[in-house]
This record gives sequence, C-alpha cells and structure tokens, in this order.
Amino acid sequence: MIVQALEMARDVRVAIDANIDNAPLLAEEDVDALRLDDIIVSKLADAVRLVEMEAPINMLEQGHQFGKAVTWREDGKGWVLLPDDFMRLVVFKMSDWLHGVSEAISQSDPAYQRQFSRWKGVSGNPERPVVAIVNRAEGNILEFFSCNDSTATVDQAVYIPFPNIDENGGIDVSEKCYRSAVYRAAALSLSSIGDQQGASTMTEISRSLLV
Repeated sequence: MIVQALEMARDVRVAIDANIDNAPLLAEEDVDALRLDDIIVSKLADAVRLVEMEAPINMLEQGHQFGKAVTWREDGKGWVLLPDDFMRLVVFKMSDWLHGVSEAISQSDPAYQRQFSRWKGVSGNPERPVVAIVNRAEGNILEFFSCNDSTATVDQAVYIPFPNIDENGGIDVSEKCYRSAVYRAAALSLSSIGDQQGASTMTEISRSLLV
C-alpha cells in the first residue's frame, strides 16, 4: 500500500511519545526535538527496507510483478531479468512446476554449480525447482532450474521493491508490515540522536510485530 511519508512520520512520533520514558525531553522547544521530525522522515525508507527483508513471506504484498520475458537455455533452464528496484523475492513459479519458490540461492552457494550438471537428477526440476539470483552484464537476473521444455511460461513472479519516498510524498509499504516499520523508524531515529535505550525498546517492539 502507498502511505504518505508525513502521515507515517506522525505515527512514528506518536509511537515514540507513547513508549519512551524520556519523551518529555523531546518537547517541541528542544533543539533535538526539532531535529527529530526531520530525522524520522529520513529514516522511513530504511525502516521499511529492514522490516520487509525480515518479515515472513505471508506478511508481504503481492502487487509487484516481473518476468514477462524469458530467455531459454538447453534442458529447460532459463532466466528472466529482474527489475532495477528488485529487493526481495516473494515467489517465482513456472507453469509446469509443482510449487513456487520463495528462497533463491546465489552464485557463491555450493548448490549453484550443481544446477549445471548434465545429470538431470542433480539440478532443480519441476518437482523440486531451484532459482538463483546472479549478476550479468544485463543486470541482476533470476535463473530457474528447470522446466520440462521451453513451452513453459511464467506462472507467478512477485517481488518487493526497494522502498523510497516518491515525488508525491508517498512510500510503498506492505500493509501487514506497517506497524513494525513505524516502530523500526522510531528505533533508527532515536539511535540517531543518541537514545540507544529507546532505540532498543522500539526495535524489540518492531520485531515482535513480525509474526
């Protein structure tokens, strides 16, 4: 969902005032308090990123699609180009797979080299598919292993983008992650002004909401 950054910042300030014992020290006439409002806005994108990277898959939104064009290799293996703002995979599934995949391996993973074995039972297949996120000259790609043949199509391809405040002042946040992101922004903001105890309290609350 898209929320206005200033509205989210107000929710962060409310969370701080309601949960931190030294909230009166952050009175409006306090120089640090005046700085805090600007700091909160600057921490929103980082907070959303941290929370959405930690959140279980079922808390993430399904609205961002990719994988319209497939480049095929031999033996039913192929790859799709990832969007420039790709942050986290939610699910990828080809049409002949029994199930989708939410966890991708990397080029440094020992399992990656096995995907190129000439023995089909060693690499991924429609019964137990594997995906890898790797870097190529074209950019980051998602390689999939593998399909029965090149007639398969992309059935599901969903990702979470890197968050940012857009030109209209909005920020994209998974709805189920919103409260956790508010408290994480509070934690980052308090840490910036030296209140480590308050930051620790807010981080604990944020993580407790990721269930």
